Amino acid sequence: MTKPQTLRIDDLLTYDPMTHNQEVAYKEWRDGHHLGMFGTAGTGKTFIGFYLALEEVMEKSTMQEKLVVVRSVVPTREIGYLPGTLEEKLSAYTAPYVPICADMFEDGEAYTKLINQGKLEFMSTSHIRGVTVDDAVILVDECQNLNFHELDSIITRVGRNTRIIFCGDYRQSDFRKGDDREGIKSFIDILEQLKNFSCVEFSWADIVRSDFVRDYIMTKEMLGY
Repeated sequence: MTKPQTLRIDDLLTYDPMTHNQEVAYKEWRDGHHLGMFGTAGTGKTFIGFYLALEEVMEKSTMQEKLVVVRSVVPTREIGYLPGTLEEKLSAYTAPYVPICADMFEDGEAYTKLINQGKLEFMSTSHIRGVTVDDAVILVDECQNLNFHELDSIITRVGRNTRIIFCGDYRQSDFRKGDDREGIKSFIDILEQLKNFSCVEFSWADIVRSDFVRDYIMTKEMLGY
């Protein structure tokens, strides 16, 4: 049977929260808050952010019409030097979201279909300045690889009827300079003071990737690495 070329909200599988903090994140977002999910790797932050955002933009009754994924292009921050078209240059950074979409819709072409429907857009930090994003959900992924100036630039792009989600683990920054590495922590300090913004801190107890990953991260952090 040929799969339809247009995806609907009914095609999106249902994913219930698996841990307490995942449940908190679901509730805060569905209560209308902007959302920040920070902390330990392997806790499903990106998957949850993608799922909640798609749930919002696929619903006909909402004002958010598309999901805009923003991600740093670290370590090659200036993607202009990479060969090919802009789409080809970005493909290395969009790759993680292809299987996520495939899983959520049980359709290997889901990512491409969402792009073609105008429901999904990818934007690098190199191209977001001067842009106003209206009627959308912005998902800022791997935000620990953004310095304070970049984070500030992104959040000030939020326009009419737009909501925003930040995902990241400040322990896994690719930055080498201390000021750049600390930018995410200063940014979180501001977010925690904002009205209608909820920050959820994920910990060892929220690791769902595998028992092995949980044991590794716990051991690494207990040894101080």
